[in-house]
Amino acid sequence: MSDVARIVSDINKGTIKPIYFLMGEEPYYIDKISDYIEDNVLQEEEKGFNQMVMYGRDVTVEQIIDTAKRFPMMAERQVVIVKEAQDLVRSIDKLQAYAENLQPSTVLVICYKYKKLDKRKAVYKAINKVGLVYESKKLYENQVADWIRRVVAGKKYQIESKAALMLVEFLGTDLSRISNELDKLMSILKAGATITPQSIEQNIGISKDYNNFELRKAIGEKNVLKANKIINYFGQNQKSNPIVMTISLLNSFFTQLLIYHSLNDKSKNSVAKALGVNPFFVTDYSIAAKNYPMRKVSQVIGFLRDADVKSKGVGANALPAGDILKELLFKIIH
Repeated sequence: MSDVARIVSDINKGTIKPIYFLMGEEPYYIDKISDYIEDNVLQEEEKGFNQMVMYGRDVTVEQIIDTAKRFPMMAERQVVIVKEAQDLVRSIDKLQAYAENLQPSTVLVICYKYKKLDKRKAVYKAINKVGLVYESKKLYENQVADWIRRVVAGKKYQIESKAALMLVEFLGTDLSRISNELDKLMSILKAGATITPQSIEQNIGISKDYNNFELRKAIGEKNVLKANKIINYFGQNQKSNPIVMTISLLNSFFTQLLIYHSLNDKSKNSVAKALGVNPFFVTDYSIAAKNYPMRKVSQVIGFLRDADVKSKGVGANALPAGDILKELLFKIIH
């Protein structure tokens, strides 16, 4: 995020590059930078003649270069934005010629999502020499809750740890979706408010009590009553709680629990780093480790594999998802 802040700060200071090549697996920051340039580099009255948005599927690299070579009309510069430029992957190397003989009054923005240029290639070196190449890297799942906290804090709100983790569980690592949901929440809540699990449940529709995060915790604690309530809820609401996701998350939990058992240093920070989880979760693992010795954990991973096969209709005579989960829970806890 600091790289993005620096790019925005430079633009605000008038230090604007002739080429911005925005690439990488995480589209969120590519869109953020592109949108900022689109909204802020030109004055509103200059945009009609001097700002163009193109799409990779509709143009060739040659057409992009022809457009970029034009002079601005009654303005200091023109802005040319190429969205979905990854559709030009087979011909993107042709941008080298433009980078080596560019139009200084043009700001060319290439949004090259889900892919990246090979740094050894001449086109990368040519663009990097005169412009800016930014790689937007995908966050790991255990980094997203901290990202949510930073985004929320930047807008003068706060969020409880459980609320952040509920969003991660429900929306995964899709930063754009998470950002949209946060914007909705912050438009509803009072300025400076704290986002709680209750506010997420009421406004986004994620249950604060019946979710995979709570199921995992209940199983780890061997809280049979709570785990059964959650599984019954999942059985009645299969669309929003698909069994495949539940089994996958439980499998990840017990696989990490196996790693936990093998650790010599079980301090909070060491465990969080070794398991690749938020430190908020470490207590869950230490409790679960007491309830599930290493041998039992290995058995549970086998039960989960069997349940995964059954959930896909193999050898289970099309058992309902709720029944598969009930059988799985009984095997895990007993």
